[in-house]
Amino acid sequence: MTRDASGSTLLISAPVSPAAQCHGRESAVRGYVTPVPNQVFVIVMGVSGSGKTTLARGLAQHLHWEFQEGDELHPRSNVAKMSRGEPLTDEDRRPWLEAIGHWIDERERDGTSAVLTCSALRRTYRDLLREGRPGVVFCHVTADPDVLRSRVEARRGHYMPPSLLPSQLATLEPLEPDEAGFTVSAEGEPGEVLHEALSRLAADQQGTSS
Repeated sequence: MTRDASGSTLLISAPVSPAAQCHGRESAVRGYVTPVPNQVFVIVMGVSGSGKTTLARGLAQHLHWEFQEGDELHPRSNVAKMSRGEPLTDEDRRPWLEAIGHWIDERERDGTSAVLTCSALRRTYRDLLREGRPGVVFCHVTADPDVLRSRVEARRGHYMPPSLLPSQLATLEPLEPDEAGFTVSAEGEPGEVLHEALSRLAADQQGTSS
């Protein structure tokens, strides 16, 4: 086991037991322990088909945090509009983003951390989500457009049709250097993507707490 100068656990050389994984606010995956000393809300962002839900569920399971699928907080009018293949406007998205913010606020009052999904395509959307919420961290999941297209076309039972992917890609504004968060590529096995996200989250939180 190695530690940094502050004594935070960084790396273990042997498997971690389930009991050890549940201790405090640390979780282990493939030999790595992710120290998360602060209350955090990880918003896994990106366009449709990037694997936001798969990664967010994995993070929540390993960190033993609550998970929320952001799409479930859309107003019915938004779901109906997307089902018709119509892109959402900023006005459409605002009540959805506010609902996500309220969901975070409730957990913040409870003193718990959480992981949730939200496309959060534009900087203005992310600014709204993190306003007054210092614990919000974005994890941008990226993939090649051809990969995204094949995933969306193969998906069944989702209200968002593949025809909306180009408009999402056109709207997407990647994280800027001054934004709290990090980017991971989804073009790998789910376990590898999760490992990378946990490592990046650990580094992000160590920088925040130092």
